[in-house]
Formats: sequence, structure tokens, C-alpha cells
Amino acid sequence: MAFKADLKQLLKPYYWFNILLSMSYVTCKRTSYICNFLFPDADCELDSRETEILFFLIIVVMLRTRKAGSVTMVNYLSSSFVYTKIANLILWFYADIRYGLPYGAVVILSALLLPEPTYMGPEHVTYFRGPQVLEEELKHHKNNTYFICLYAAWHPACVNFAPVFAELSASYSLDNLKFGKLDVGRYPDSASKYRVQDGPTSRQLPTIILFSDGVEKMRRPHPDNTGKLQKDAAPAAAAGPYRAAILIS
Repeated sequence: MAFKADLKQLLKPYYWFNILLSMSYVTCKRTSYICNFLFPDADCELDSRETEILFFLIIVVMLRTRKAGSVTMVNYLSSSFVYTKIANLILWFYADIRYGLPYGAVVILSALLLPEPTYMGPEHVTYFRGPQVLEEELKHHKNNTYFICLYAAWHPACVNFAPVFAELSASYSLDNLKFGKLDVGRYPDSASKYRVQDGPTSRQLPTIILFSDGVEKMRRPHPDNTGKLQKDAAPAAAAGPYRAAILIS
């Protein structure tokens, strides 16, 4: 089922067009007719420098997508597109500046005209506009339990986790069990208040905090006193969304 959903997702213009951009140089260089037209005086084989660039790209993609928390084919592709397009831009400029400039223009236009599709499924998530609003909600509804996701819209791991959190909210939301999100990128004082690193290399995003009786009871991922993230096992009695929130990290 998940594989079919990924294939359906890949039919959207954003994905297949970015796949074409990501494969453009190698495809053109390895296709005899196109290569002879674009590079009439060159050998239609990848030279040592081009091979080094592609090999370095593979390493970067593997490392960065792993840190971004990519768990599906679509997540993996989305996380790797930026690196593959940068590598292709370098390769096109390396081959000929006359090809590099148009390729760069196409990449910029595609980013403006074909943004990455966002999750459009059902969700029961409240979006809080700043930590003060969240604190007021917790103060006035102490009988409710809240799962709050601290995220940044630009962070790849948060983008990958967004549909997971939305599906959890749609499945488990109750009158006394609420799901909410707080954008620490838009409200940076939220990051300092809840002790979450919000930099581009942060491994604390997204952070899920469980509030009960108006106070924090648990969070994942959980840093120790030195800031190192801990991997705690889920309690055997944990159930439903409580177990899911523990295991997501």
C-alpha cells in the first residue's frame, strides 16, 4: 500500500521534473545522440573529475537523507533533490558555462513554479501562534493531554514527519487528547523557552512534547544535561499515540 502511494505521489510534476533535473547530465553524457550534439569534440564517457563529483554526491546524499529521517522513497528523493541539482549544476558548468547558466535558470524557475507538494490528508492539529498562546491553552485546559510538535517549516526532517503527525492526530485525537504544532522557525522564542536547538544542523527537530496537567511530562528526542540526545526505550504499558510519540525519534 505504501509503495503504491509513493508511486502515485511521484506522478506529481514536482517529483518527475526534479528527477529529470537530477539525472540530466549523466543521461545527456551517456546517450550517444544527445552527447554528440552537445559535446561534438568530447568523448561520451564520464571523465575522472565527473566521476569524483558523482561519487561525492552519493556520499552526501546518503549522509544527509539519513539525518533528515527519510523513511520512504518519496522522502528520500525529496531530501536528495537539492544535492543532486547542485551536483548537476557543477557538472554542467564544468562541461560548458553555456550549459550551466541555462540549467541554473531552469532550477530557479522550477523552485518558484513547482514547489514541493504538502500533505493534504485529514488532520486534527491546532497551530499555535507563539509560546504564549500555547501556555494559555495549557493553563486553561489542564484536564487535557497535549502532544505538541515543535518544528521548523524549512527543516527536512520536519517536512518528512508532517504527514506522520497529521495521521496520528486524525486517528487518535479525542476530546481530552489534543495534537498541536508550534513553528520554532517563525517563533524563535519558542525554541529557547522549550530548550530546543533550531539551527539548520539541529537533530532536535522535530521535537514532540507530552503535556499533562499543564506541565511537560515527556519529550522525544530527549537531550541530557550535556545536550546529547538520548534513546530511551518505550514503556511496555505505552499505547496508542503515546507509544507512537515515544518511538518516532
